[in-house]
Amino acid sequence: MGLDLHDLEPVSRRSTAAIVADRIRQAIMRGTFPPGTQLGEVELAGRLGVSRGPLREAMQRLVAEGLLRSERHRGLFVRDLDAADVRDVYLARTAVERAAGMLILDGDRSAATERLTAALAAMEAAAAAGDAVALADADHGFHAELVAAAGSPRLRRMADALLVETRMCLAALQQTAPPAEELLVEHRVLRDAVHDGDADRLVATLEAHMADAVDRILGPAGGGPAGAGLPLGPPPAVPA
Repeated sequence: MGLDLHDLEPVSRRSTAAIVADRIRQAIMRGTFPPGTQLGEVELAGRLGVSRGPLREAMQRLVAEGLLRSERHRGLFVRDLDAADVRDVYLARTAVERAAGMLILDGDRSAATERLTAALAAMEAAAAAGDAVALADADHGFHAELVAAAGSPRLRRMADALLVETRMCLAALQQTAPPAEELLVEHRVLRDAVHDGDADRLVATLEAHMADAVDRILGPAGGGPAGAGLPLGPPPAVPA
């Protein structure tokens, strides 16, 4: 028996809720809504020019992603990150990017190298201009391209969510950012390891890169300020 699809209407490629979720996600990543900020439905709906239905759906998506937390009878808040969260974000990023790297090395290394070279050029331009925010954007663009080049939609979705959480972590790193040239060298090594098909060098560099970011964020003691939530407020302006 065939299905009667006459009553189904075409839908837009992206729902309003998906677009709203993107806007709020970007605002969280940029520090417009720092961790701990309460998000009011009425104000947000007015600012975004949408009804409260799509807004609520969007915010529930962000709760599921772990960017917002819901408190009964109080509302929704941007989630605070503590030392354990920072370690977990970078542990997950290491796993995702290592897996992506292995897929790339088994696939079209030439195409991946071209993508990473273009991403590296954006980092170099930002570093030459002395633009820390642009460098952070380009750095994350490099890592996004690394995962995208693997051709796995699921790895890419995981990486996108983790990069937003990374930007939340990085607000604590502003006074301990690595020198731009040091950062560029690390990313050149990653690009060259892909080009050469060197799995050991790729994995070792990724692991060292992520471990260094955690050490810089949490400090020598590894617990963050007094072991409490990290002071994540201003828009992140450093790469990692």
